Amino acid sequence: MADAALRLQNLFEQLLGAPLPVRIRAWDGSQAGPPGAPTLVVRNRRALRRLLFKPGELGLARAWVAGDLDIEGDLYTALGLMAGLIWERGEDARGLVEALRDPEARAAVRGLVRLAGPPLPPAPPPEEVRRSRGHLHTKRTDRRAISHHYDVGNDFYELVLGPSMVYSCAYWPAPPAEGGTLEDAQRDKLELVSRKLGLSPGQRLLDVGCGWGSMAIHAAREHGVSVVGVTLSREQAAYARKRVADEGLTDRVEIRVQDYRDVADGPYDAISSIGMAEHVGAERYLEYATDLHGLLKPGGRLLNHQIARRPQRDEATYRVDDFIDAYVFPDGELAPVGTTVTQLERAGFEVRDVESIREHYALTLRRWVANLESDWATAVRLVSPGRARVWQLYMAASALAFERNRIGVNQVLAVKTPGSGASGLPLRARVWGAPGRT
Repeated sequence: MADAALRLQNLFEQLLGAPLPVRIRAWDGSQAGPPGAPTLVVRNRRALRRLLFKPGELGLARAWVAGDLDIEGDLYTALGLMAGLIWERGEDARGLVEALRDPEARAAVRGLVRLAGPPLPPAPPPEEVRRSRGHLHTKRTDRRAISHHYDVGNDFYELVLGPSMVYSCAYWPAPPAEGGTLEDAQRDKLELVSRKLGLSPGQRLLDVGCGWGSMAIHAAREHGVSVVGVTLSREQAAYARKRVADEGLTDRVEIRVQDYRDVADGPYDAISSIGMAEHVGAERYLEYATDLHGLLKPGGRLLNHQIARRPQRDEATYRVDDFIDAYVFPDGELAPVGTTVTQLERAGFEVRDVESIREHYALTLRRWVANLESDWATAVRLVSPGRARVWQLYMAASALAFERNRIGVNQVLAVKTPGSGASGLPLRARVWGAPGRT
């Protein structure tokens, strides 16, 4: 008799101490759970073994990436329903140890072990980062981490990001439902950054973590500045250089494969760092800020566009997200925006403006997910089924996290204000305003 789904539902509810908000369909074809809810498809017993050997987020991620788990129905709804039981409760190995003090929970785990079959831990999917010992955020480890994330093929990024090839939060002056496109919103973001930096012809701009060259090209083409863009990704650099040549901007834009710590040809009038500082790490952040401060002319401006997490009561308990660290951004770290501002000030900057654009990132991510899902077969062919599933889960879950204020994103404008105190900024009411469309 096919009854695995009902047994799973009962055991999960016994373990979690709460009703399961999604349906389950098991490997034997049985189904159980609330009618009309999204369905969690447990394709095989291996999925259970992954969860038992790595309880919480990493076990779920491994099962998802390997295709042992799937979701039928709206992915956002399913993730939202499950978030309260898994991610927001912080269920991990330590949480499971605490839960197992309850006899009911121990009995549920024993039932899951019996249902899972022979207790051999499945190997992690090949998309998971293989860890090596050593210090984090050295030039070598940063280069390896960047390569893992960005050197997966420019064709894949074109599919996900669209023609703008901007891999950071767009800026939506109006809701997408009113007709704005992702490309419009990304152009408006680049223009907003340019206005905050006060770019004008003849200036020099350093674009740290330049990606596929979009900011460098926009700044040179629309504002007449000379730009040096640096990235650790060789694939990004090759793509960006071709774009620069196609735009006829090789006399004004130079793209380098270079660590920001090795840039030594300052001073620059302005520096943009868009979606790069998340890779720096807490231990290196003051060094990062100090290096950029040293590369600016007196009066020069830095625009630091960075994802932030919510502060914790005890910051010593902060742990990098297991799924993101293993599959998306190895060694990436998020900091509260207040910590970022403090570190910039410690480096000598005067912080003049902080703009939260959290909701804008949720809109951006939903567009990227739609791009991915609309041409799923091509995405799988370009990378692998597992890699495509990594990106689908990562972007959809991140969209929900931004919508629910679990994480945010901020543009911090800072100035290397000289001793005279003249920042060079106009009065607040006239600083930049929302980018307009022509």
